[in-house]
Amino acid sequence: MVTGHGAGAEVVISVRNLCNRFGGHAVHEGLDLDVYRGEILGVVGGSGTGKSVLLRSIVGLRRPSGGEIRVFGEERGVFPPQGGSQLERRCGVLFQNGALFSSLTVIENIALPLIEHTGLPRPEAEHLAGLKLALAGLPKKAGSLYPAELSGGMVKRAALARALALDPDILFLDEPTAGLDPIGAAAFDQLLVTLRNALGLTVFMVTHDLDTLYAACDRVAVLSRKKVLVADRLEVVAATDDPWVREYFHGPRGRAALQDAGS
Repeated sequence: MVTGHGAGAEVVISVRNLCNRFGGHAVHEGLDLDVYRGEILGVVGGSGTGKSVLLRSIVGLRRPSGGEIRVFGEERGVFPPQGGSQLERRCGVLFQNGALFSSLTVIENIALPLIEHTGLPRPEAEHLAGLKLALAGLPKKAGSLYPAELSGGMVKRAALARALALDPDILFLDEPTAGLDPIGAAAFDQLLVTLRNALGLTVFMVTHDLDTLYAACDRVAVLSRKKVLVADRLEVVAATDDPWVREYFHGPRGRAALQDAGS
């Protein structure tokens, strides 16, 4: 596996020889991947290559069939690991479609992790939740709304605010711009880069959005044939001699994304 970082870069996520099987079907077999502090890593691959399965394995929501995952040097157990609450607090997750609780307002959704993990009284938790709401680019009035009352873009930002609630070191994003119009997706990409720069975040992002790769990602990891085919800077990945890579990066949508990125 090739990387675009020097030997001195700090590895915050280390995946070695990962195997994930569903019955007799192997999704990952001997998969290796490093994620470096402060980078935005985009994870791409064809349908069925296990992008979300990899994310869920790293955050501890799925027990791998084999291999080792270390986050900040600690071996990753299944959530919630015994005594692992401190590690959980260092990881924020934005799931596909937001996964907000429909019966709670936006501010209550964001405050919930603060109440559960820190024991803060509800008024203090909701005050801090309001700060996260602003950080994610939502107006104060959005806090009193329920998820069903939000636009798609607002749902993503509300879910991002909840993922940021505990001041994590790593953000895990699963298709964060899926379903957004191009303007909304571009605004989310810019917000992500701004937050990374301001807060020193490391971002692990599963995406299929070529515009996001060009606008936000420092490196791209391609899942193929049950492994990481390549993980490097986008221009290196795009030049990889592989049929799926050629179709993805050099087809009509890939050429359009490249043109937009250069304009």
